[in-house]
Order: sequence, then structure tokens, then C-alpha cells
Amino acid sequence: MRVGVLTGGGDCPGLNAVIRAVVRKGVQEYGHEFVGFRDGWRGPLEGRSIRLDIPAVRGILPRGGTILGSSRTNPLKEEDGIRRIKDTLARQRVGALITIGGEDTLGVAARLSDEYQVPCVGVPKTIDNDLSATDYTFGFDTAVGIATEAIDRLHTTAESHMRVLVVEVMGRHAGWIALHSGLAGGANVILIPEQRFDIEQVCAWVTSRFRASYAPIVVVAEGAMPRDGDVVLKDGSLDSFGHVRLSGVGEWLAKEIERRTGKEARTTVLGHVQRGGTPSAFDRWLATRFGLHAIDAVHEGDFGMMVALRGTDIVRVPIAEATARLKTVDPELYTEVGVFFG
Repeated sequence: MRVGVLTGGGDCPGLNAVIRAVVRKGVQEYGHEFVGFRDGWRGPLEGRSIRLDIPAVRGILPRGGTILGSSRTNPLKEEDGIRRIKDTLARQRVGALITIGGEDTLGVAARLSDEYQVPCVGVPKTIDNDLSATDYTFGFDTAVGIATEAIDRLHTTAESHMRVLVVEVMGRHAGWIALHSGLAGGANVILIPEQRFDIEQVCAWVTSRFRASYAPIVVVAEGAMPRDGDVVLKDGSLDSFGHVRLSGVGEWLAKEIERRTGKEARTTVLGHVQRGGTPSAFDRWLATRFGLHAIDAVHEGDFGMMVALRGTDIVRVPIAEATARLKTVDPELYTEVGVFFG
């Protein structure tokens, strides 16, 4: 069988590890051939692909990003998008498609598999760790490690100048990165999208920290919202899946803290640095296992399924089920870490 592989959505540490595992096992154990589609769903839409064989994936395990490229292209919004994808697969004799992505990329795969009989197997990828069907997604551990290191470094400059440092991390709808890195980095305030925050309470925590002769660190997810406000947007533009561009809550928060407390405040926006660079050991391990099990599912003809981590086992769940709802931070878990605020 000839198998297609694509990576969609934002780039993420561990993508290349999945590709490598799929190709290595698929060629060595099953005798399959592989074609990699370029730039997410744009590849099968436009017929852009490269050959994937064992030499092509050699040495890519520790590399960040994706050798196939990625995009946020939504074929469901393209003219004749489904027909064009099916024509490309038929022309290139592709009998199955492994789609590696997050909620949006896998949502398209679910539609293609369930409604248009395109044989798809999904692999979950998002640094936000917000897919409900899997305990963890690869990329998340790397992002948390990068954010934690940044918070560690910011403590010293905050204390040297006795100023508030606000660290904005990624997290559109789920605050997992903020929660994990904030707790691991010893932040004094952690703000997440799941819990609207009271700016007066934030300022009270900041003031309390200064009374103890320490400079506070505030970690805020990009999708966090004040109780009496709305999400802060980078601009009003939308991507092809209808998502607005977030960023700015950290800057807004620093200005409000400074205005209300009289304490100097600065913002560090980690942005895309969280997604870049070499994947952590855990993400390499998880991505590799996902790849090995994804090609097993293809070989067995178990289409419309996504591989997922449950405990230490890799299981299969329907892609549609995996993308039906997001995994968000439990209020009780957020309350648990509140003892460290202020």
C-alpha cells in the first residue's frame, strides 16, 4: 500500500519523530510505500508531495518543526476541496492517509473519513494539550520545559529590580501550559482561560508578594480573560478555521497592575519560542510511539481512528470523538495550586 502523511496546524516539537516512526516501521515490517504531502492540507489540495523513505527520515528524530511543512489550510472551505483531495489521492495511488495535527486538522480528517470515505488515521499534536481523548499530546512537555526555564530566569531580574514580571504563554482555550509551567517555575499568580480573573485580586496578590520583600511573577495564558472584560486580540483577522489571533493580555495586565499598584511592571511574551527547537525526551518517546501505532492502525485497516495515550498504553479512539470537545483545566486542580498565589 502507498500511504500519505501530512502535518497540519502550528508546528510542534515531535512531528518529525512521528514521521520517522511511521516510515521506519511501515517500510521495514509492512513493506508499504510513503508519500509526504507538503504544508498540511494544502499538499493534497494542490498535489504537492515528496517521497518518504528510510533515507529521507534518517536523522530527523531530534529536529523541531516538520520536514513536510505545515499550514492552517482548511480544505472544507476551499472550492471543490474534497474532490481535489480525493483526486490527488487517486492520482498518486494513496490508499490511506495519516494526519498529524490538533483539533482543526483532525476535525477535517474526521469529516473526510466519516462522510467522504477517505481512509484516515489521526495522530494528536498540540502543545496546548487540549485534546480530550488522550492523556498527553506531544509538544506539550517541550513547551512547558521552555516556559519553566524562562520563568526561572525571570525571577532573578524581577528581584534585582523589584518589579512585577508578567509572562504570557500560549493557551487559547486551555491553561495547561500556564498551570504546569507556572507551578514548576514558582509563579505567584497563574491565570488561565478556564477561570476569569479579578484584576483587583491579582493586584492584591502582587502587593502581598512585595510586602514579603519579593518581586512577583505572573503567568498568564494568552486566552485568559478578566471578569469584566473580553479576550485580548492581536488583531481582528481570522484564520481559515475561524480563529482570531490572540496576544496582548500580558501587556494589558502589566499596565493595569502598574496603574493600580504603583509598582513597575514588565511583560515577556514567549510566543512561538514555545513551539520551536528540539523536542524533549518525553515528546520524542511519545511521538515515536504514536507513529508506530498509527501505521499499525493503517495496516489493519482501522480507519477513522486516532491513536491516544491512556496511562502508559497507546489506544485507538474515533477521531470524531477525540475532537468533539476540548480538555480543559479542572476547577479543582486550579484551586489546588491557589495556595501558592500571592
